[in-house]
Amino acid sequence: MNDTDSPSARIDRRIAELSDWRGETLAHVRALIREADPQAVEEWKWRGVPVWSHGGILCTGESYKAVVKLTFAKGASLEDPAGLFNASLDGNVRRAIDIREGETIDADAFKALIRAAAALNMSRLRKKSQMTSE
Repeated sequence: MNDTDSPSARIDRRIAELSDWRGETLAHVRALIREADPQAVEEWKWRGVPVWSHGGILCTGESYKAVVKLTFAKGASLEDPAGLFNASLDGNVRRAIDIREGETIDADAFKALIRAAAALNMSRLRKKSQMTSE
């Protein structure tokens, strides 16, 4: 990987490098994020972590040996009626979804979380903008 690759190209390469259920899972959630929020921007941060943003970080997509971890930066502020969040539940800010081999994610519920995260980020940006213009 060289530093001139776009974040999307780096994510493509990460998916290909994984070449197992983790790559398939990461590709699947990436597609769901794109469906839920076509304006989401792909980024590459912290020495190799795929990140999706819209007005701020929506979620990250880390891959470990046993899980693909989707960490929502402001997950504690999001409604999760389907109970997708199953990790990082103790903190005041983040929440995560750990997906293990053989598990699937409720696509509609996940897309709703992505849309809610984007709406939360945008509402916070609007509030900041209003405060600075007053």
